Amino acid sequence: MRGIGEMARDGGLSVSALRFYDRAGVLAPAWVDPVSGYRWYEPGQLDEARLLARLRRAGMPLADIRLVLAGWAGRDTDLVRGLLQAHLRRLDLGLSAARGEFSTLRALLDHRETDPMTSLRTATATVRLSVPAPELAAALDAVRFAAGTDAELPMLGGILFDVEADELRLVATDRYRMAVAAVRTTGHDGPRTQVTVALPLADAMRALLTGQESVQLGVDGDRVTLESGDRQTSGRSIGHEFPDYRRLVHLPAGRRVRVGTAAFRRALEAGPVRAGETREPGGEPYDLSVLRVAADGTVIVCADGDDDQHHVAVNREFLVHALTAGARDELILELGAPTAPLAIRRPDDERTFSLLMPVRLED
Repeated sequence: MRGIGEMARDGGLSVSALRFYDRAGVLAPAWVDPVSGYRWYEPGQLDEARLLARLRRAGMPLADIRLVLAGWAGRDTDLVRGLLQAHLRRLDLGLSAARGEFSTLRALLDHRETDPMTSLRTATATVRLSVPAPELAAALDAVRFAAGTDAELPMLGGILFDVEADELRLVATDRYRMAVAAVRTTGHDGPRTQVTVALPLADAMRALLTGQESVQLGVDGDRVTLESGDRQTSGRSIGHEFPDYRRLVHLPAGRRVRVGTAAFRRALEAGPVRAGETREPGGEPYDLSVLRVAADGTVIVCADGDDDQHHVAVNREFLVHALTAGARDELILELGAPTAPLAIRRPDDERTFSLLMPVRLED
């Protein structure tokens, strides 16, 4: 018999993935210790685990994987071959359709780049404004965790500095979460200006913000500079358009619940989790926390079996990061529909908040 750790190592799956596939009825252990709950697998299940890992990397749905594994165990090679061929046909058709859509999108982009009425251009205005150092430091701390690291999406690998009237908004997103913070400014009376600051430069800026005085933020074309007394840091902005975040933050009102940050974080870290689907092909499943609002207005971390279509599932690690970035003893969780983002807000500052994309639970 193999323990779950040994099975994960030899089968090419993580421990959390094996737990997920057990709960999904795809690959159940041969025996579960009734006291510890530890899972044990028979030697013959190793081939099934390796097959499962390959099928998931190929993007086969779990419903079909169940049939493949059943056919594999019963030596029904015709069934297995048929399911593999059907999935390959779906992939070919999907790729053909995707190529057609991308061809149309490229044509639309070419038109947008050559049409002066619709072209999106990086701002080249010269802007200089004054920002209180503590407020800018707090704003950077509030959004830094949500910045992207995907090399294929360089426009998300930084923090948007959005200057309009007497306010500076900082925004970061990696597609699965978004954080927004606002800072009051003085000295700017020009048009709205946006620039995306790369994370290394944003971190260098944060290191300068150690005092209580105001600092000077300057934008000159694609160069961004922060001056604090006789110290300064500067660098080029990211030369890609940041998504229009304003279209993403206007959400239908959900149910607002005030939580004690430390206690709720402990409940998350010690509470039950479920393994979520991978976000990328071949990636590792991640821990989900499933939340519901009880009758007394408290937020409950749901255990297995406590299922309801109105519960909201989110990446637990992302939620813990958002609670830390909220930097308040109490925060407000705003839960809407299960398909709507979960909002984490400050009771005393509605302009600073985080959004977490919900995760659909596997049927």
